[in-house]
Amino acid sequence: ACLPHSKSLSEEENLKLFGKCNNPNGHGHNYKGGELISILAIDPVSGMVMNLTDLKEYMQAAIMEPLDHKNLDKDVPYFSEVVSTTENIAVFIWDKLQQLLPQGMLHKVEVQETEQNVVVYKGEQTLK
Repeated sequence: ACLPHSKSLSEEENLKLFGKCNNPNGHGHNYKGGELISILAIDPVSGMVMNLTDLKEYMQAAIMEPLDHKNLDKDVPYFSEVVSTTENIAVFIWDKLQQLLPQGMLHKVEVQETEQNVVVYKGEQTLK
């Protein structure tokens, strides 16, 4: 569940900016992850970017454990101060994966909220 709401905006400004997503009681989303790692460094012996068992463990630790079946604004400390938009979820996942994956492995994070709302993040600077 998410509750896009900025503490620095009035109720009217929040409603105007976030529309139906600005619900005081929150609402749920089922996000989908797209391509998460670059395939630039294929191991010549294994023919893989990395061991898939390791990758699954990294994904579990970086994405599933902190986010799955959670109310982002209430259960995830990061979102107590950061608005839980799809863009900020992509940044959160990027930061978590960067801590776990070998350096230079992560190419992009893609989060799909709906067919029309897909965010691709490649580690760019964020506005804070």
